[in-house]
Parts: sequence; structure tokens; C-alpha cells
Amino acid sequence: MAGVFPRLELGRSIKAIVFASVLGFTAVASSFSGAQAGGPESLADLAEELGDAVVNISTAQKVVAKRSLQLPDVPEGSPFQEFFEEFFNGQEPQGDSPQRVQSLGSGFVIDGEKGIIVTNNHVIEDADEITVNFNDGRKLSAKLLGSDEKTDLAVLKVELGAPLEAVKFGSSEVLRVGDWVMAIGNPFGLGGTVTAGIVSARNRDINSGPYDNFIQTDAAINRGNSGGPLFNMDGEVVGINTVIFSPSGGSIGIGFAIPAETATRVIAQLREFGETRRGWLGVRIQHVTEEIAESLGMKSASGALIAGVSDDGPAKNAGIMPGDVVLTFDGRGVPEMRDLPRMVATTTIGSTVPLTVLRRGEEIPIEVTLGRLDEVAEVEKVEDEQETVKNTADETVVLGLSLAKIDEARRERFALSDEIEGVVITRVAQGSSAEGKRVRAGDVIVEVAQEPVATPKDVVNMVERLEADNRRSALLLLSNGSGELRFVAVRIED
Repeated sequence: MAGVFPRLELGRSIKAIVFASVLGFTAVASSFSGAQAGGPESLADLAEELGDAVVNISTAQKVVAKRSLQLPDVPEGSPFQEFFEEFFNGQEPQGDSPQRVQSLGSGFVIDGEKGIIVTNNHVIEDADEITVNFNDGRKLSAKLLGSDEKTDLAVLKVELGAPLEAVKFGSSEVLRVGDWVMAIGNPFGLGGTVTAGIVSARNRDINSGPYDNFIQTDAAINRGNSGGPLFNMDGEVVGINTVIFSPSGGSIGIGFAIPAETATRVIAQLREFGETRRGWLGVRIQHVTEEIAESLGMKSASGALIAGVSDDGPAKNAGIMPGDVVLTFDGRGVPEMRDLPRMVATTTIGSTVPLTVLRRGEEIPIEVTLGRLDEVAEVEKVEDEQETVKNTADETVVLGLSLAKIDEARRERFALSDEIEGVVITRVAQGSSAEGKRVRAGDVIVEVAQEPVATPKDVVNMVERLEADNRRSALLLLSNGSGELRFVAVRIED
């Protein structure tokens, strides 16, 4: 609900992450000196020009609060009965009582003719009433056109008789670390507050959602700034303020804004459809760790490793396979796993895009026609699962793993579905690299170094081949009992 801000423990150095949209009691403003080298002499003209397009968003919501005190059980006719009844004003002590909760945030006008306003989703979430407060004192009720929880964006519309002052989006892609930026918003309900600073970092992933790509700034952003604009020195909106890191709830110079490049695509869809319509590839992906990169013969750890492919998804139809590493998508490089979901999501549904995958050491071009993302079928990120060979009577031990063929007894013992084929792991040596990567008895080795295996001897042969090639790790494709796949790079012991 707007007005209540979750905190996320981030270790000893940073204690909390706070959405910036609740009323407080004191304001912390960042000082800005025109005498600083390289900075603008004054932001007065810019602030005066843009101020009327920035608005305050107030919301109201009815919530049900349970009464914490209950009428004690006292004897009928007792003098205490009269006392407690007077104390509770004759009301029924049990049950729920509705209360009205209000909160404040910020927003800005992007279409003055049609009365279109942008803010954060968490500012208006679950609100029964939304009111937009303008600099000239006007208050207008707003209608919610659409919102997106994953990017924390919402689009509002107000009905008015005359055009509103509006601002335009600029390009967040050309921003550089060190560029000056200015924020205008409603911190702590004070309204019309201007702060300034620089871009501290770009492309920040703070684990708040699947499409994290935040601009970090040291311009003071406090509770109530949520949904307000972050301007460049040309007066263009390059970000939408949304989150702060803070141990106390006030600004410590670490704030985050949604980049304009991300926001404009989502806003356009919310205006047109009232919802987001994201592209869908139909894959499960993993990070390419240093160990996995080495096991695949890659020069550096980059791209997104395909751990699984949906049977009815676009990737399957295009010929993408588990074990492929996506290096480029639609002509752009894929530096990290987290970049691929964002690239796919912002691509037009039904469009055919080229991508490049690394498969068994060869770069292969593929074209894929994207589907539409179902919220229940979206790209899934798979958490990374971070000895000398000897034989026993019934099992083979390699890489600290006891291996055996899959027979009916072992299929029943480890609850393996009938479709799973490969080599079952019956035991994992304590202290082995495999144990450290959370490999468990009952996992099935489907491939080693992207080659299918059917017997323990196949696994041994592949490991020996990797040792001969001076590989330090063996890349295993593992399946659990239900058939879900993941890749694990297990160290080859000397």
C-alpha cells in the first residue's frame, strides 16, 4: 500500500532500501554550490521553467484495523462491568474498524493537452482516491489508466479545461557518470522542492525486480520524492525517482531512478492498453560464471546460459537449445544474464529478431519470432549452483560423484520421471566441488561438456577428455526428478 515502505536488509554497510513516497517530519536537502568546478552557475531558470509540470500526488485508502484491547470477561452486574463499558464507549470491543490512510508522492505531466501524468506504482497502489495537487493550488481527481508493478510505473489522467504545463523525456542512454542532474518533488509533503547532484552510476541492479537497470544519483531524494522527475541540464526527464538506500529513512546521497529508456516504452503501453505487453522468448537462463566460461572455452564470462527451453515457446521453434550461450540479441551484446530478460521484454511482440549463440565453441546465428509474455510463463532466472576416477562393483566415482545407470529400482528410489535419461548420481562426496555447488543424490547427469551421456563410462570418458585439454572444470547439465534442468561447473581435481 502507498505510504508504507518495505525495508530490505543489505548487510552491515547498507541497512535498508526505502521507497521514497511517505510523509516524514524533517526534510534533508542537498546543498548545491555554483562555485563547484564544472557545475552550472545556477539552476534557478531551469527550476522555474519546469516547476509547474511537477505535481504532488495524494492518495486515500480505507483499511481495516483490529482493535487491540478487548472487553474483559467480568461477572454480569459487577461494578467492573459498568466501568469497562464506559471505557469502551459502549462499542462492541471485538471486530474490525475501518480507518482512512493517506500518503503523498510526486509525479509529472507528460501530455498537457490530454492531462497525462506519470508517477510510481507504489505511490498509488491500492488507493481508493487519487488527487493531483498543482503548483497553482488546483486539486484534481485522477483516474488510473494503468500500472506496472515490475517497473514501478503508473499512468494517471486528469480532466481539465485548459492545457497543463508538460515536460519531455530525454535519452538516458547518453548519460555519463558525473553528469549533473536535478530532481523536483514532494519530499516529506513539503512540495516543490528542488535538489541537484550528479549521476553516480548507471545500470544498477538492486534486486528489486526482473528488469533492474537504475540510474544512481546523489541528488537528495527523500520520502515523498517517489514518482518525481530527474532532469538533465537541458530540462529533459532522464529518470523517474523511485528508491533510496537509507539506514534512517532520510537521504544519504544514494538514490535510484528508473531510466527514461525503460520508462517510455512501459508508459506508451500503459496509455494504449492499460497494461504492459512484453516480449517472450521461452527460456530458463543462468549466469555464465568464470568456471562455466572456462569449461566452455570462452575467453570471458558474459552472455546468458540457456538452462531450459519451453516446449511451446519461441526459442524451441527457433532451434535454441539448452547449453547455448546467448551472446547477442537484436544486434546488441548481452554482457550479463540480467540484460537478456530486459532486452526481450522491451522488444515488440511478434517481431523476428536475430541473435547469436555459442554452441560447442561455434557462434551460430539464429532468428526468433517473439511471443507475448504471460506473467506466469516469464523468463525464469535459475540461481547459479555454485577426485580421481575409481570403480566399485556397481558404481563409478568421478568428480566426487558416485554414478550409476538408471534402472527401474533407481528411478523409483529417486522419484525420477519416465522421460529423464542420463546417469543418476547416487552419492556426493563430502567436501567435494560438486557438494559446494549443491549437487545432490538423485540428480541426473544429462550432458557433460554439452555432450549427451548414457552410462557412467560416458561421464568418465568426457572428464578424461577435458583433463587432456587442460580444462579445470567440467560443465554438467543436471536434471532433477521432475525434469527441470540446470548447468553446474564442477572442478576437476588434480
